[in-house]
Amino acid sequence: MPQELVLIIIGFIAGILAGMFGIGGGAIIVPALMGTLAFSIHQASGTSLAALLLPVGIFAVISYYRKGYLSIPRALMVSLGLFLGSWFGANIALGLDVLTLQRIYGVFLLYVVWRFAEPLQWYKEWRNPAPKKTGDAAETELPPEPQVGWYIILIVGLVAGVLAGMFGIGGGVVIVPALVEILKFDQKRAVGTSLAALLLPSALPAVYEYYVAGELNLGVAALVGLGLLFGALAGARIALGLPSTTVKRMYGVFLLFVAFRFMFPELFLPPR
Repeated sequence: MPQELVLIIIGFIAGILAGMFGIGGGAIIVPALMGTLAFSIHQASGTSLAALLLPVGIFAVISYYRKGYLSIPRALMVSLGLFLGSWFGANIALGLDVLTLQRIYGVFLLYVVWRFAEPLQWYKEWRNPAPKKTGDAAETELPPEPQVGWYIILIVGLVAGVLAGMFGIGGGVVIVPALVEILKFDQKRAVGTSLAALLLPSALPAVYEYYVAGELNLGVAALVGLGLLFGALAGARIALGLPSTTVKRMYGVFLLFVAFRFMFPELFLPPR
């Protein structure tokens, strides 16, 4: 298979998950580039962030906005935090061995997995299945938007930006859990807000640092970004057609992969 097609497919798969879960897609792109092109962790992270600079989630964001699951002012505040935090994250990653921090973050994600996937609730529902409903009332009426101070939203973006710059992720794996678990956003509203925040070139400071360090391949980033563009739209349509609880649990299962990717990065390295 031509290398160009492989890169577009990588972007498309990452885009589907981005559209469904509000992530940038770096959690898929980084290990995929390391495995297919033998990129170093720094080169894969820089290239991933460059691909995410493109407005690859525009169609997905429009879909969430039309359904009412998006607050533009809050997304802009998250994006500002991402912009400020990503520069610090990139400099930390380029100057330190971040393996220990990666594993600590992986443990944190396991906690998020437990809260989102709700395995005990799944087990209870399996043992005592409730009668099927003819309609999901929670999905026919939009849940109210939580009232949260702008500075708290900014802090969420700052933390996500630091981790984005360090690990080449878009920041959604921080933004969505924070909005849902801490600020009590509905899952779909959190996804729409995250995708809109990632739409702006908020990781530009981090990308510049990787570019100066020679850890960036623009050609690869463009091909991955092309796949992301169409994959994100497909993912958004899938998520918007499902109940929020189902999307939340699917996101928890997906985060299990992300947690292992951070805790045991050596498992995702190409064979030598």
